[in-house]
Amino acid sequence: MIRLEGWVVALAATLFVSAASGADEYSGKPQQTSAPARYTFSWPLEAGAPAPRGGTTKGAPITLDLEPSKAWKDLRADGISAQERDRRAIVAMAGTFRVTFDFLEVVPFKRQDKPNAPYQSWGTEKIYVDSDDGKNISLVHILEMRIVQKDGSISEPMVTKHWRQDWQYEPTHIVEYRGRDRWQRRKLSAAESKGAWLQTVYQVDESPRYASVGRWEHSASFSTWLSGETWRPLPRREWSVRDDYQALVGTNRHTISPTGWIQEENNLKTVLTSTRTVDPSQPYVAREYGVARYERIRDADFAQADAYYDRTKQFWDQVRAEWSQIFVKQGEVTLKGPVDKLGLFHPLFAQADEIAEKGAAASSDSQTVIRNALKDMGALP
Repeated sequence: MIRLEGWVVALAATLFVSAASGADEYSGKPQQTSAPARYTFSWPLEAGAPAPRGGTTKGAPITLDLEPSKAWKDLRADGISAQERDRRAIVAMAGTFRVTFDFLEVVPFKRQDKPNAPYQSWGTEKIYVDSDDGKNISLVHILEMRIVQKDGSISEPMVTKHWRQDWQYEPTHIVEYRGRDRWQRRKLSAAESKGAWLQTVYQVDESPRYASVGRWEHSASFSTWLSGETWRPLPRREWSVRDDYQALVGTNRHTISPTGWIQEENNLKTVLTSTRTVDPSQPYVAREYGVARYERIRDADFAQADAYYDRTKQFWDQVRAEWSQIFVKQGEVTLKGPVDKLGLFHPLFAQADEIAEKGAAASSDSQTVIRNALKDMGALP
Protein backbone atom coordinates (compact mmCIF):
# COMPACT_ATOMS: atom_id res chain seq x y z
CA MET A 1 0.00 0.00 0.00
CA ILE A 2 1.17 3.53 -0.80
CA ARG A 3 -0.11 6.42 1.28
CA LEU A 4 -0.33 9.92 -0.20
CA GLU A 5 1.57 11.67 2.57
CA GLY A 6 2.34 15.32 3.21
CA TRP A 7 2.02 17.71 0.32
CA VAL A 8 0.96 14.88 -1.99
CA VAL A 9 -2.38 14.75 -0.16
CA ALA A 10 -3.15 18.23 -1.41
CA LEU A 11 -2.68 16.98 -4.95
CA ALA A 12 -5.06 14.04 -4.54
CA ALA A 13 -7.92 15.78 -6.32
CA THR A 14 -5.73 16.67 -9.31
CA LEU A 15 -3.86 13.42 -9.90
CA PHE A 16 -6.58 11.55 -11.75
CA VAL A 17 -8.61 12.34 -14.86
CA SER A 18 -12.17 11.12 -15.14
CA ALA A 19 -12.16 10.45 -18.88
CA ALA A 20 -9.69 7.62 -18.37
CA SER A 21 -11.42 5.34 -15.90
CA GLY A 22 -10.09 2.39 -17.86
CA ALA A 23 -13.10 0.10 -17.62
CA ASP A 24 -16.35 -0.67 -19.38
CA GLU A 25 -18.87 0.67 -16.94
CA TYR A 26 -21.33 -2.17 -17.40
CA SER A 27 -19.09 -5.25 -17.43
CA GLY A 28 -15.79 -4.09 -16.00
CA LYS A 29 -14.03 -5.27 -19.18
CA PRO A 30 -11.48 -3.01 -20.94
CA GLN A 31 -13.15 -0.51 -23.24
CA GLN A 32 -13.28 -1.21 -26.94
CA THR A 33 -13.75 2.04 -28.83
CA SER A 34 -13.68 2.67 -32.56
CA ALA A 35 -13.73 6.46 -32.35
CA PRO A 36 -11.82 8.89 -30.14
CA ALA A 37 -13.57 9.87 -26.93
CA ARG A 38 -15.20 13.30 -26.91
CA TYR A 39 -15.37 15.71 -24.02
CA THR A 40 -19.05 16.64 -23.72
CA PHE A 41 -19.25 19.10 -20.80
CA SER A 42 -17.47 22.02 -22.44
CA TRP A 43 -17.68 24.67 -25.17
CA PRO A 44 -18.59 22.38 -28.10
CA LEU A 45 -18.82 25.06 -30.82
CA GLU A 46 -15.62 26.95 -30.00
CA ALA A 47 -12.80 26.28 -32.44
CA GLY A 48 -9.66 25.52 -30.52
CA ALA A 49 -11.47 25.34 -27.17
CA PRO A 50 -9.06 24.30 -24.41
CA ALA A 51 -8.78 20.67 -23.41
CA PRO A 52 -9.82 19.89 -19.83
CA ARG A 53 -7.16 20.20 -17.17
CA GLY A 54 -6.70 17.81 -14.28
CA GLY A 55 -4.70 14.59 -14.18
CA THR A 56 -3.39 12.24 -16.84
CA THR A 57 -3.68 8.84 -15.18
CA LYS A 58 -5.80 5.81 -16.03
CA GLY A 59 -7.51 3.72 -13.39
CA ALA A 60 -7.80 -0.02 -12.97
CA PRO A 61 -11.00 -1.63 -14.33
CA ILE A 62 -14.10 -1.34 -12.15
CA THR A 63 -17.62 -2.75 -12.34
CA LEU A 64 -20.58 -0.47 -11.77
CA ASP A 65 -23.43 -1.79 -9.64
CA LEU A 66 -26.50 -1.06 -11.74
CA GLU A 67 -29.09 -2.57 -9.38
CA PRO A 68 -30.94 -0.29 -6.92
CA SER A 69 -29.05 -0.39 -3.66
CA LYS A 70 -30.41 -1.56 -0.32
CA ALA A 71 -29.95 1.99 0.93
CA TRP A 72 -32.20 3.25 -1.87
CA LYS A 73 -34.87 0.66 -1.05
CA ASP A 74 -34.72 1.57 2.66
CA LEU A 75 -35.11 5.24 1.72
CA ARG A 76 -38.31 4.50 -0.26
CA ALA A 77 -39.96 2.52 2.59
CA ASP A 78 -43.50 3.40 3.65
CA GLY A 79 -44.53 4.46 7.12
CA ILE A 80 -41.37 6.25 8.28
CA SER A 81 -41.16 9.79 9.65
CA ALA A 82 -39.92 12.74 7.59
CA GLN A 83 -36.82 13.00 9.77
CA GLU A 84 -36.05 9.29 9.40
CA ARG A 85 -36.45 9.51 5.61
CA ASP A 86 -33.99 12.41 5.61
CA ARG A 87 -31.57 10.38 7.73
CA ARG A 88 -31.79 7.43 5.36
CA ALA A 89 -31.04 9.74 2.42
CA ILE A 90 -27.86 10.92 4.16
CA VAL A 91 -26.58 7.43 5.03
CA ALA A 92 -27.40 6.33 1.46
CA MET A 93 -24.30 8.30 0.45
CA ALA A 94 -22.10 5.68 2.16
CA GLY A 95 -20.55 2.81 0.22
CA THR A 96 -17.99 2.18 -2.52
CA PHE A 97 -17.96 4.47 -5.55
CA ARG A 98 -16.28 5.63 -8.69
CA VAL A 99 -16.34 9.40 -8.46
CA THR A 100 -15.99 11.79 -11.38
CA PHE A 101 -15.66 15.55 -11.02
CA ASP A 102 -16.50 18.10 -13.74
CA PHE A 103 -16.25 21.88 -13.41
CA LEU A 104 -16.89 24.40 -16.16
CA GLU A 105 -17.01 28.19 -16.28
CA VAL A 106 -20.29 28.74 -18.07
CA VAL A 107 -20.43 32.56 -17.87
CA PRO A 108 -17.31 34.75 -17.77
CA PHE A 109 -17.89 38.30 -16.51
CA LYS A 110 -14.67 39.80 -17.81
CA ARG A 111 -13.04 39.72 -21.21
CA GLN A 112 -11.16 36.54 -22.09
CA ASP A 113 -9.08 35.66 -25.15
CA LYS A 114 -10.40 32.11 -24.84
CA PRO A 115 -12.53 30.17 -22.33
CA ASN A 116 -10.79 28.90 -19.20
CA ALA A 117 -10.09 25.19 -19.42
CA PRO A 118 -12.74 23.02 -17.78
CA TYR A 119 -11.60 20.70 -15.01
CA GLN A 120 -11.97 16.91 -14.77
CA SER A 121 -10.77 14.39 -12.21
CA TRP A 122 -11.78 11.00 -10.87
CA GLY A 123 -11.23 8.63 -8.00
CA THR A 124 -12.36 5.38 -6.41
CA GLU A 125 -13.58 6.08 -2.92
CA LYS A 126 -15.21 4.42 0.06
CA ILE A 127 -17.53 6.47 2.27
CA TYR A 128 -17.95 5.33 5.87
CA VAL A 129 -20.72 6.13 8.34
CA ASP A 130 -18.42 7.38 11.08
CA SER A 131 -21.29 8.08 13.50
CA ASP A 132 -25.08 8.19 13.43
CA ASP A 133 -27.42 8.89 16.35
CA GLY A 134 -30.40 9.84 14.18
CA LYS A 135 -29.85 13.60 14.41
CA ASN A 136 -26.07 13.79 13.98
CA ILE A 137 -24.43 11.87 11.15
CA SER A 138 -20.80 11.91 10.04
CA LEU A 139 -19.55 10.48 6.73
CA VAL A 140 -15.82 10.00 6.08
CA HIS A 141 -14.47 9.74 2.51
CA ILE A 142 -11.27 7.74 1.91
CA LEU A 143 -9.67 7.30 -1.50
CA GLU A 144 -8.11 3.99 -2.49
CA MET A 145 -6.64 4.28 -5.98
CA ARG A 146 -4.98 1.82 -8.35
CA ILE A 147 -3.33 3.31 -11.41
CA VAL A 148 -2.50 1.67 -14.73
CA GLN A 149 1.26 2.05 -15.29
CA LYS A 150 2.94 2.70 -18.66
CA ASP A 151 3.75 -1.01 -18.99
CA GLY A 152 0.09 -1.94 -18.41
CA SER A 153 0.58 -3.20 -14.84
CA ILE A 154 -1.58 -2.00 -11.98
CA SER A 155 0.03 -0.02 -9.16
CA GLU A 156 -0.15 -0.84 -5.49
CA PRO A 157 -3.21 0.82 -3.87
CA MET A 158 -2.72 4.46 -2.91
CA VAL A 159 -4.74 5.41 0.16
CA THR A 160 -5.53 8.83 1.59
CA LYS A 161 -8.21 10.41 3.70
CA HIS A 162 -10.18 12.71 1.41
CA TRP A 163 -12.88 14.71 3.23
CA ARG A 164 -15.64 14.52 5.82
CA GLN A 165 -19.26 15.69 5.78
CA ASP A 166 -21.23 16.11 9.00
CA TRP A 167 -25.03 16.42 9.06
CA GLN A 168 -27.01 17.82 11.99
CA TYR A 169 -30.80 17.96 12.28
CA GLU A 170 -32.30 21.26 13.46
CA PRO A 171 -28.92 22.77 14.40
CA THR A 172 -28.52 25.68 16.81
CA HIS A 173 -25.25 27.06 15.35
CA ILE A 174 -23.29 27.11 12.09
CA VAL A 175 -19.59 27.73 11.38
CA GLU A 176 -19.49 29.73 8.13
CA TYR A 177 -16.63 30.70 5.85
CA ARG A 178 -16.29 34.51 5.76
CA GLY A 179 -13.48 34.85 3.23
CA ARG A 180 -9.71 35.23 3.33
CA ASP A 181 -9.12 32.25 5.64
CA ARG A 182 -11.68 33.28 8.28
CA TRP A 183 -14.50 31.15 9.73
CA GLN A 184 -17.15 32.39 12.14
CA ARG A 185 -19.65 30.64 14.40
CA ARG A 186 -23.20 32.02 14.20
CA LYS A 187 -26.38 31.22 16.11
CA LEU A 188 -29.25 30.11 13.90
CA SER A 189 -32.80 31.34 14.32
CA ALA A 190 -35.63 28.92 15.02
CA ALA A 191 -37.03 29.55 11.53
CA GLU A 192 -33.68 28.71 9.89
CA SER A 193 -33.32 25.52 11.91
CA LYS A 194 -36.79 23.97 12.03
CA GLY A 195 -37.00 20.85 9.89
CA ALA A 196 -33.60 21.62 8.32
CA TRP A 197 -30.27 19.81 8.13
CA LEU A 198 -26.90 21.50 8.50
CA GLN A 199 -24.14 20.09 6.30
CA THR A 200 -20.59 20.92 7.41
CA VAL A 201 -17.72 19.94 5.13
CA TYR A 202 -14.17 19.48 6.42
CA GLN A 203 -10.92 19.40 4.48
CA VAL A 204 -8.54 16.43 4.38
CA ASP A 205 -7.07 17.36 7.79
CA GLU A 206 -10.44 18.04 9.52
CA SER A 207 -9.97 21.82 9.29
CA PRO A 208 -13.20 23.66 8.38
CA ARG A 209 -14.15 24.23 4.76
CA TYR A 210 -17.80 25.30 4.41
CA ALA A 211 -21.25 24.79 5.90
CA SER A 212 -24.85 25.49 4.95
CA VAL A 213 -28.41 24.75 5.98
CA GLY A 214 -30.99 23.16 3.69
CA ARG A 215 -33.97 20.83 3.59
CA TRP A 216 -34.50 17.43 2.04
CA GLU A 217 -37.25 16.79 -0.49
CA HIS A 218 -38.31 13.30 -1.53
CA SER A 219 -40.11 11.92 -4.57
CA ALA A 220 -40.55 8.53 -6.15
CA SER A 221 -37.66 9.33 -8.50
CA PHE A 222 -35.06 10.82 -6.16
CA SER A 223 -34.32 12.51 -2.84
CA THR A 224 -32.54 15.86 -2.89
CA TRP A 225 -31.10 18.42 -0.45
CA LEU A 226 -30.44 22.02 -1.55
CA SER A 227 -28.29 24.39 0.48
CA GLY A 228 -28.74 28.06 1.03
CA GLU A 229 -26.12 30.46 -0.31
CA THR A 230 -22.75 29.13 0.77
CA TRP A 231 -19.31 30.75 0.89
CA ARG A 232 -16.36 28.43 0.22
CA PRO A 233 -12.59 28.90 0.09
CA LEU A 234 -10.92 28.23 -3.24
CA PRO A 235 -10.12 24.55 -3.83
CA ARG A 236 -6.70 23.50 -5.04
CA ARG A 237 -7.99 23.11 -8.61
CA GLU A 238 -8.47 26.91 -8.58
CA TRP A 239 -5.84 28.48 -6.31
CA SER A 240 -3.13 26.47 -8.09
CA VAL A 241 -3.85 28.26 -11.41
CA ARG A 242 -5.31 31.70 -10.60
CA ASP A 243 -5.46 34.50 -8.05
CA ASP A 244 -8.04 36.94 -9.44
CA TYR A 245 -10.81 36.09 -6.95
CA GLN A 246 -11.04 35.03 -3.31
CA ALA A 247 -14.19 32.97 -2.67
CA LEU A 248 -16.75 30.70 -4.29
CA VAL A 249 -20.29 31.77 -3.42
CA GLY A 250 -23.15 29.54 -4.50
CA THR A 251 -25.41 26.60 -3.82
CA ASN A 252 -24.78 22.93 -3.22
CA ARG A 253 -27.27 20.16 -4.10
CA HIS A 254 -27.06 16.48 -3.12
CA THR A 255 -29.34 14.09 -5.01
CA ILE A 256 -29.74 10.41 -4.12
CA SER A 257 -30.51 8.00 -6.97
CA PRO A 258 -31.05 4.22 -7.06
CA THR A 259 -27.40 3.53 -7.96
CA GLY A 260 -25.49 6.37 -6.28
CA TRP A 261 -25.67 10.09 -5.74
CA ILE A 262 -24.76 13.38 -7.36
CA GLN A 263 -23.41 16.61 -5.91
CA GLU A 264 -24.02 19.76 -7.97
CA GLU A 265 -22.49 23.18 -7.38
CA ASN A 266 -23.53 26.50 -8.90
CA ASN A 267 -20.83 28.98 -7.92
CA LEU A 268 -19.96 32.62 -8.47
CA LYS A 269 -16.21 33.26 -8.46
CA THR A 270 -16.27 36.20 -6.10
CA VAL A 271 -13.82 39.07 -5.58
CA LEU A 272 -13.45 40.24 -1.97
CA THR A 273 -12.07 43.45 -0.57
CA SER A 274 -9.43 43.47 2.14
CA THR A 275 -12.27 43.70 4.68
CA ARG A 276 -13.91 40.51 3.34
CA THR A 277 -16.87 42.18 1.63
CA VAL A 278 -17.85 41.54 -1.98
CA ASP A 279 -15.98 44.10 -4.13
CA PRO A 280 -18.62 46.47 -5.57
CA SER A 281 -16.40 47.54 -8.47
CA GLN A 282 -16.11 44.00 -9.88
CA PRO A 283 -17.92 41.54 -7.61
CA TYR A 284 -17.62 38.43 -9.80
CA VAL A 285 -15.27 37.12 -12.47
CA ALA A 286 -17.32 34.10 -13.62
CA ARG A 287 -20.04 31.60 -12.81
CA GLU A 288 -19.16 27.90 -12.78
CA TYR A 289 -21.14 24.68 -12.70
CA GLY A 290 -19.74 21.64 -10.99
CA VAL A 291 -20.95 18.04 -10.96
CA ALA A 292 -19.56 15.20 -8.86
CA ARG A 293 -21.05 11.83 -9.76
CA TYR A 294 -20.81 9.03 -7.20
CA GLU A 295 -21.53 5.76 -9.02
CA ARG A 296 -21.74 2.61 -6.90
CA ILE A 297 -19.23 -0.09 -7.76
CA ARG A 298 -19.23 -3.76 -6.79
CA ASP A 299 -16.57 -6.40 -6.19
CA ALA A 300 -14.07 -3.67 -5.34
CA ASP A 301 -11.16 -4.18 -2.95
CA PHE A 302 -11.01 -1.43 -0.32
CA ALA A 303 -9.18 -3.48 2.30
CA GLN A 304 -6.38 -0.95 2.67
CA ALA A 305 -8.86 1.91 3.05
CA ASP A 306 -10.73 -0.13 5.69
CA ALA A 307 -7.50 -0.71 7.61
CA TYR A 308 -6.53 2.97 7.47
CA TYR A 309 -10.00 4.07 8.56
CA ASP A 310 -10.17 1.62 11.48
CA ARG A 311 -6.70 2.45 12.77
CA THR A 312 -6.89 6.24 12.46
CA LYS A 313 -10.56 6.88 13.30
CA GLN A 314 -9.90 7.80 16.92
CA PHE A 315 -7.11 10.19 15.95
CA TRP A 316 -9.13 12.07 13.33
CA ASP A 317 -12.10 12.24 15.71
CA GLN A 318 -9.74 13.91 18.20
CA VAL A 319 -8.71 16.47 15.60
CA ARG A 320 -12.31 17.28 14.74
CA ALA A 321 -13.24 17.55 18.44
CA GLU A 322 -10.41 20.04 18.97
CA TRP A 323 -11.72 22.19 16.14
CA SER A 324 -15.25 22.07 17.57
CA GLN A 325 -14.03 23.27 20.96
CA ILE A 326 -12.07 26.10 19.36
CA PHE A 327 -15.18 27.50 17.71
CA VAL A 328 -17.29 27.09 20.85
CA LYS A 329 -14.68 28.97 22.90
CA GLN A 330 -13.44 31.54 20.38
CA GLY A 331 -16.38 31.96 18.01
CA GLU A 332 -14.08 32.99 15.16
CA VAL A 333 -10.84 31.72 13.62
CA THR A 334 -8.59 33.39 11.06
CA LEU A 335 -5.89 31.05 9.80
CA LYS A 336 -2.45 32.07 8.55
CA GLY A 337 -3.43 30.94 5.07
CA PRO A 338 -4.94 27.99 3.21
CA VAL A 339 -3.77 24.92 5.13
CA ASP A 340 -3.44 22.84 1.95
CA LYS A 341 -1.56 25.57 0.06
CA LEU A 342 0.89 26.12 2.93
CA GLY A 343 1.24 22.42 3.75
CA LEU A 344 0.21 23.06 7.37
CA PHE A 345 -1.58 19.71 7.62
CA HIS A 346 1.61 17.67 7.20
CA PRO A 347 2.21 16.96 10.94
CA LEU A 348 -1.34 15.62 11.28
CA PHE A 349 -1.00 13.24 8.34
CA ALA A 350 2.41 12.12 9.54
CA GLN A 351 0.90 11.28 12.92
CA ALA A 352 -2.05 9.46 11.34
CA ASP A 353 0.31 7.42 9.15
CA GLU A 354 2.40 6.48 12.17
CA ILE A 355 -0.72 5.36 14.03
CA ALA A 356 -1.84 3.36 10.97
CA GLU A 357 1.54 1.60 10.90
CA LYS A 358 2.22 1.13 14.61
CA GLY A 359 -1.24 1.22 16.19
CA ALA A 360 -1.94 2.47 19.71
CA ALA A 361 1.76 2.69 20.58
CA ALA A 362 2.07 5.75 18.34
CA SER A 363 -1.02 7.56 19.63
CA SER A 364 0.19 8.60 23.09
CA ASP A 365 1.37 12.03 21.97
CA SER A 366 -1.50 12.70 19.54
CA GLN A 367 -3.05 15.53 21.55
CA THR A 368 0.27 17.40 21.60
CA VAL A 369 0.71 16.91 17.86
CA ILE A 370 -2.84 18.15 17.22
CA ARG A 371 -2.52 21.28 19.34
CA ASN A 372 0.88 22.17 17.89
CA ALA A 373 -0.44 21.75 14.35
CA LEU A 374 -3.48 23.95 15.06
CA LYS A 375 -1.20 26.58 16.61
CA ASP A 376 0.92 26.57 13.45
CA MET A 377 -2.24 27.10 11.41
CA GLY A 378 -3.25 30.08 13.57
CA ALA A 379 -6.31 28.41 15.09
CA LEU A 380 -4.88 28.45 18.63
CA PRO A 381 -2.96 31.23 20.37
